[in-house]
Amino acid sequence: MDKNIIIIGAGPTGIGAALRLHQLGHRHWTLLEAGPEAGGLASTVTDSKGFLWDMGGHVIFSHYKYFDDVLDASVPSWRYHQRESWVWMKERFLPYPFQNNIHRLPPADTLRCIRGLLSAEKGKLLGTRPRSFQDWIDANFGVGIAELFLNPYNMKVWGFSPNSMTADWMGERVPTIDLSRIVENILLDRDDVSWGPNAQFRFPEHGGTGAIWRSACSLLPQERVHCNTEVVEIDCDRRDVTTKSSEHLSYDCILNTMPLDVLLRRLRGSQLDGVMSAADKLVHSSTHIVGLGMDGQVPQHLEGKCWMYFAEDDCPFYRATVFSHYSSANVAKPGQQWSLMFEICESSQQPALADPVQATIEGALNTGLISGRDSIVSQFHIRLEYGYPTPFLGRNELLDSVQPQLRERAIYSRGRFGGWKYEVGNQDHSLMQGVEAVDSMLFGVEEQTYFYPDHVNTRKETTRRFTLSRDA
Repeated sequence: MDKNIIIIGAGPTGIGAALRLHQLGHRHWTLLEAGPEAGGLASTVTDSKGFLWDMGGHVIFSHYKYFDDVLDASVPSWRYHQRESWVWMKERFLPYPFQNNIHRLPPADTLRCIRGLLSAEKGKLLGTRPRSFQDWIDANFGVGIAELFLNPYNMKVWGFSPNSMTADWMGERVPTIDLSRIVENILLDRDDVSWGPNAQFRFPEHGGTGAIWRSACSLLPQERVHCNTEVVEIDCDRRDVTTKSSEHLSYDCILNTMPLDVLLRRLRGSQLDGVMSAADKLVHSSTHIVGLGMDGQVPQHLEGKCWMYFAEDDCPFYRATVFSHYSSANVAKPGQQWSLMFEICESSQQPALADPVQATIEGALNTGLISGRDSIVSQFHIRLEYGYPTPFLGRNELLDSVQPQLRERAIYSRGRFGGWKYEVGNQDHSLMQGVEAVDSMLFGVEEQTYFYPDHVNTRKETTRRFTLSRDA
């Protein structure tokens, strides 16, 4: 059957679905994007002074050859970086991961962390499954690291207590414990810098992260891509989509990428009460992106650093990125300017700041990121209502109830907020959720990324490849 497929949203997931349909030669599909261009949360903004800002500290890394192929087809020129991430603590920088570098702490704090680690190591023999993220932190890191870094940092980044979050999302997101390595680092006074799945990453030479998705969208037949077209209602009984301009579109299947709670509130039809009521139970936080563009050169103590984590209360931001390090084209005057991009959480438990920009400048001064205000030539701020999909307690049970009911109505809700799974919310995961949803719609192939995060996050998937024939 040549199904008529509507894709809602032109972020990485929607673009992934559209590219797959185009690659397969499927003729009946439409991509609807509420904004003026493709990208979604992976967009890039150029401010009035010519500085570029991503919508967060996006780093490109990949679990999929298909994703790599799309990047290669979309962006001709890349910058390649060795990850250097750091933690600001006790008026000094420690290389990340924090636990591997506690030798840089004051001796009393190092001892406190070691005692907690040893206690946690003994507790592992009990083999108790953690109920919450807090239980997972305590069981793996002990009270010292928990109280000094992990608890305050996670409250700052999520806006919710780790006690209210599940541990199911962890996977490769947080480095676990290698106690012998930690002890060696202390005895040898040795730094341990490049950890993680994104120890190396690439970044577009021009246009920021948003350039990837604008370019990928340009590979599609433009007559099927409709920007500035917001979906305001979906009638599940009549299989009809209504746009803000009152246009009606029929469908056989929908790939939705707008936030799941928004989708649920826009559904119409019979026997939907149980589904729609789930919208109020989904938890998320908002993010403020603040950018500071400076004249001059990057300070020596920040050279080579990619991003830094901040757990203490001397600044409002939880992460700062030396954004000019990613590409010299991210500033208005390459070689003469540099830039810092900051992220601040807002949630029901962490209210918004009265003036995020000025609070950020004060925090940057407190933490030594900048030495004064005189060199600041650009100030940027944007609030993203949907920043992080919180892995709240009961999330999996809620999704396990809602998603099958949507599927019965031919709706696949995928992506960072469409699927509401942070553990598969990176750009590579998001694109592949769109690709795999299309293969499920057309061929009945079981989706892997959305339903088996632990599996996809421990391997490189190489079977699917992206190519476009001359006739596509």
